[in-house]
Amino acid sequence: MKILVIEDDKTTGDYVAHGLREEGHTVDLVENGRDGLIRASTADFDILVIDRMLPDLDGLSIVKTLRGAKNLTPVLFLTSLGGVDDRIDGLNAGADDYLIKPFAFGELSARVAALARRPKMAAQEDTLYAGDLTMDLIRRKVTRGDVEIDLLPREFALLEHLLRRKNRVQTRTMLLESVWDISFDPQTNVVETHISRLRAKVDKPFDTELIKTVRGAGYRIEAP
Repeated sequence: MKILVIEDDKTTGDYVAHGLREEGHTVDLVENGRDGLIRASTADFDILVIDRMLPDLDGLSIVKTLRGAKNLTPVLFLTSLGGVDDRIDGLNAGADDYLIKPFAFGELSARVAALARRPKMAAQEDTLYAGDLTMDLIRRKVTRGDVEIDLLPREFALLEHLLRRKNRVQTRTMLLESVWDISFDPQTNVVETHISRLRAKVDKPFDTELIKTVRGAGYRIEAP
């Protein structure tokens, strides 16, 4: 993997970079926050290992700036700030993991490997489309043509799930897990009921049907 280490303590930075290189990774080492942000923003890395306390620009600001720019490269904070509030601040800023100094290199290596195994996230979209239907995720607004559609929260979540997977069949199990956070079959028709309600608002008043039933499989939104 290609890893960027942003660490102002030379001993720690050299130790981490050397250990990761021994494991076969390509490592760039930067010693201040401003240069670290530039490197993270202008080059492709698989993992970022960032200290919290850095000269020129602190680690929290680096991560917040990257996340604001839709840069979703996994971040591991490596820092001596180990209080509960410090960890909460780090994770809320957009970090994926948090390792407190002093640390064992074996644990650092394992955490880096765990981050690498996570599925890569796509940048979040602000607006989803299907034909003449538009979902504004920021304003929580759904329109079809010039008509605004009023959806209840669960209906909105169900439509968002289908729109994000447009033209792909979503099974009943997939919908239960994603929209209702249910990992077992509750033996109810909750999915079918909500699909029916959604169709009544999204499809029936309009000429073109977007929500399709795939017999024996599930549902999909079919649209350009």
